[in-house]
Amino acid sequence: MHFVDAKGILTGGKGHYGMNIYRGCSHGCIYCDSRSRCYQFTHAFEDIEVKRNAPELLEQALRSKRQKAMIGTGSMSDPYMHCEESLGLTRKCLEVILKHGFGAAVQTKSDRILRDIDLLEEINRKAKCVVQITLTTYDSLLCRIVEPNVCDTRRRIEVLETMRERGIPTVVWLTPVLPFINDTPKNIRAILEACAQVNVKGIICFDMGLTLREGDREYYYAALDRHFPGLKEQYIRTYGNAYEVPSPRSRELMDLFRSFCRDHGILYRPDDCFDYMHTLPEKVRQISFLEGLPD
Repeated sequence: MHFVDAKGILTGGKGHYGMNIYRGCSHGCIYCDSRSRCYQFTHAFEDIEVKRNAPELLEQALRSKRQKAMIGTGSMSDPYMHCEESLGLTRKCLEVILKHGFGAAVQTKSDRILRDIDLLEEINRKAKCVVQITLTTYDSLLCRIVEPNVCDTRRRIEVLETMRERGIPTVVWLTPVLPFINDTPKNIRAILEACAQVNVKGIICFDMGLTLREGDREYYYAALDRHFPGLKEQYIRTYGNAYEVPSPRSRELMDLFRSFCRDHGILYRPDDCFDYMHTLPEKVRQISFLEGLPD
């Protein structure tokens, strides 16, 4: 872990912003796209880069914005990695978001998010908060191989249930699905049924498969050699160096996914899920507009 003073903290615009407090990750997921060389890491991925001035930068940025918006975090690096326990930067940023009346969309695999449920609940009461949890592998033993340094799927489902009890809406990322590993109807159906039980608002799944590119592919293949001998060679024969690596069962599994979501009233089109996560309630936007008017 090393510390930097960042020059800025928010990206994007047009009604919603992105924010990454950390760069790198300690969860060790074997498929992580963020390891890809296109992201130009100048340090080891596990050597977490900490933007120690993130709360101060966020305070400055939100103080100057007249229009309230949703602020997302966790798309590149999980905001609830192990170092967050001692550093508390994610919590401090949530406090800034709450103070200025903005909304939050937080994506994680970790049950450490429960530490901040008081802030998430208050943000949701005053503006809007959406908690996003990634679920890929229902079987606990397999989950420990695929996502070794973070709580398993059963525990993440408990987190989703706790959010439901607090009235905080949730969205699940059902991705990636690893060909020849967890791309089975049994696995997908088990995750979908759990999502229905905890009343998730939406599930994001672009396709049943994963993406591999330079940096990510080498790490993934090394993990296959350790845990699934011979599977790397099957990948090479089947996909070569392709970026998109769809499951041979993709059509069957996507049909299962779509029909289940339609039957249970769950958002499943990616655009619908993103529109939901990126949009503040009208009353919040109206209050923001009125606050900006002169006396």
